[in-house]
Amino acid sequence: NFHGEYPAKALDYLAIGIQELANISERRMERLVNPALSNLPAFLVQNGGLNSGFMIAHCTAAALTSENKVLCHPSSVDTLSTSAAKEDHVSMGGYSARKCLEVISNVEVVIAIELMAACQALEFHRPCRSTAPLEAVYDLVRSAGVEPYDEDRYLAPDIDKVTDLIRSGAVWEVVEPYLKQREASQIDEVSPIDMMSRGQVLTLCRNL
Repeated sequence: NFHGEYPAKALDYLAIGIQELANISERRMERLVNPALSNLPAFLVQNGGLNSGFMIAHCTAAALTSENKVLCHPSSVDTLSTSAAKEDHVSMGGYSARKCLEVISNVEVVIAIELMAACQALEFHRPCRSTAPLEAVYDLVRSAGVEPYDEDRYLAPDIDKVTDLIRSGAVWEVVEPYLKQREASQIDEVSPIDMMSRGQVLTLCRNL
């Protein structure tokens, strides 16, 4: 059956499910930048007032999260007859795929900003160290040229660098060995390694 109703609805649900990652990430970010919740300096920077810290970065994450909520409106509920009324019902599946790709891209940026904020939060706990997996991710971010935030600077290049780490799978490569160790110690537990990779999701969307 050539009709795209089934993949259209699947992709609409996929976009909604992926957007939840941004919803959760943005709220975790609020807990990091809000001194009433984190007991850290406001917006993760010293000399607040003189420096705005991660305030604007958090606004960017919130804006992308809100944008995704609009994009998550299911296109498969719409239909528009074409071809001289021969196509009496269309799936709008093509747009389901395109907006799903946009949702994925926005979510990756939101998570990248949260990761930057988390690394910055760790700076205020030094010389204490976190767990081995988290320290490995911290080292990866810093090795990409994202320096600790001491005073205001243009953050777009840093956001791009961390987003690239996520999209390239570099973050996953760092944490995968630790997840495998944990998986080996569990019985009949679903592993993230068995889930669809980002590449598989993008291929699914683009092949429609």
